Amino acid sequence: MRTNLEDDILILLSDVARHIRTYADKIARMHGMTLAQWIILARLERQPDLSQNELAALAEVAPITAARLVDRLAELGLVKRCADPEDRRIWRLRITPEAAPILRKIELFRVELHELMTMEIDPWFLDAMVIGLHQMKESLSSSRRLAKASREERPNIKA
Repeated sequence: MRTNLEDDILILLSDVARHIRTYADKIARMHGMTLAQWIILARLERQPDLSQNELAALAEVAPITAARLVDRLAELGLVKRCADPEDRRIWRLRITPEAAPILRKIELFRVELHELMTMEIDPWFLDAMVIGLHQMKESLSSSRRLAKASREERPNIKA
């Protein structure tokens, strides 16, 4: 295990994620939205007809958080709730035609940010990083690990 904090993977991942969120949120706010709203729009473009609960699960946020984000997007005329033909208790979410210009901006921004973040990284190394990050995500989100962690005693960590 490395002792140099500058090379600590947990700190590096946290720092990179914070920089991405800060940069992306600044750009989204310049367009009158939040990064969270942009993410919801992008998800709904790729997966139309999600329910709010499905969207919340995919975005890994509480259902009430997803509902508030969808409310705001609906107020802006970018998302509409449509009745589920099989279950009238469920609303399916769809982006509206008014969202198209914003979705184009989001895609242009994603390309720009990707180029900025990866401009000095060899493609083969970037591919390895993506594989590694997927493995980390799977390890952390695995239901077996979550169940095991909930059964085990928490470590005694003192601040």
